[in-house]
Amino acid sequence: MRAAVDFGLTNIDVVVQAPGSAQQYFTLPTEGDVDVNQLRRALGATGYRLEEFRTIAVTGGQHRRLPGVSEGLTLTPVDEVSAVGRGGLTLSQLPEALVVSAGSGTAIVAARRGDVHHATGSAVGGGTLQGLGRLLLGTADPIEIDALAGQGDSNGVDLSLIEATGGVLGRLPADANAVNFGRVARMSHVDPAWRAKREDVAAGLVLMIGQVIAVIAINAARAEGLEHIVIVGHLVDMSSVRRVLKTVAGYYSADIVFPEFPGYATAIGALAGLPE
Repeated sequence: MRAAVDFGLTNIDVVVQAPGSAQQYFTLPTEGDVDVNQLRRALGATGYRLEEFRTIAVTGGQHRRLPGVSEGLTLTPVDEVSAVGRGGLTLSQLPEALVVSAGSGTAIVAARRGDVHHATGSAVGGGTLQGLGRLLLGTADPIEIDALAGQGDSNGVDLSLIEATGGVLGRLPADANAVNFGRVARMSHVDPAWRAKREDVAAGLVLMIGQVIAVIAINAARAEGLEHIVIVGHLVDMSSVRRVLKTVAGYYSADIVFPEFPGYATAIGALAGLPE
């Protein structure tokens, strides 16, 4: 039996491949630094005994801290950029693509058969969503933020193009937002007692984060000469984030792909690099 463990800043993702069986996926929250105890905890979450594993691929975070052999297991470190690129191509079944790993932050990888390299990225990602969610909404729970955003209207906190410029701008429609959270700044001068709805704040937060990721990805894909953009990472488990990414992609006629099991792409890519 083979497995791969992706040590992320927020989650630890595990993919297990038993002979003749479909891959199995497991997620648990990250606790503390990457060490042998965290590896044991991650593998224990699968329900299998340690002695059932033959070899383990480890990637993400500070996986290089782990020894080459532990608990009688051979640990194979896999470069995270390679794992992201290979995982994105494996899940999307594309020969080449710009793979965007939207996790705690956002890593953007140009992936072609035989050539995977880091293209660009952003410090804006799921960790930003949770951090600002805690400050603005009183919750860091992505499920709760997703639900709130689905009930809200980002124009309750943003300024739209028609308000800022009087109409459309390039490919952007008049109702697209022009200033993230600009209405909050304006209303604080007009009416000091004004308060934004919690749902609108959530919608504005999701929109801002999704827009940043989408615009950077679209520009990077064009710079790299890649037609397809594959979005992976647990951030796109949120339907509200996927809607924003699709909307922005539509403005610029970009092809964005959301594969199945996006949160496990890096672990899947690490596993794909192990010998059969």
